[in-house]
Amino acid sequence: MRYTWSALACAMAMALSVVGIGNAHHGTAAYDTTTTVTITGVVTEFRFVNPHVLILWDAKDEAGVVQHWSGERSGPNSMARNAGWNRNTIKPGDEITVTGRPAKNKTTTMAISKIVLNGKELTSGGND
Repeated sequence: MRYTWSALACAMAMALSVVGIGNAHHGTAAYDTTTTVTITGVVTEFRFVNPHVLILWDAKDEAGVVQHWSGERSGPNSMARNAGWNRNTIKPGDEITVTGRPAKNKTTTMAISKIVLNGKELTSGGND
């Protein structure tokens, strides 16, 4: 009986540590969840890759200086299955308006929540 309880306690500790690792990856620690920004610019690169779809674009700030932005969505499998995205959904040269949670470290990166491509909102297929 003592061995069974020890094994159970060990299994529970391992399971909880795995949950912690998963939450660390999918957490929002890097982004300011109290703020939303919207940036309009021109796509320079679209990466339909794991673990997250990445969009890179150039946008001018208030002073007219070009800033190089990047943003991430969920993985390509999820975007393809839930919203019909593929590696050609967004192309360099496309004009986009992106809304999302900015990075806490004040870099020009964000977790994307909404994308308007050439005047039309792209669906994400979910709340991720």
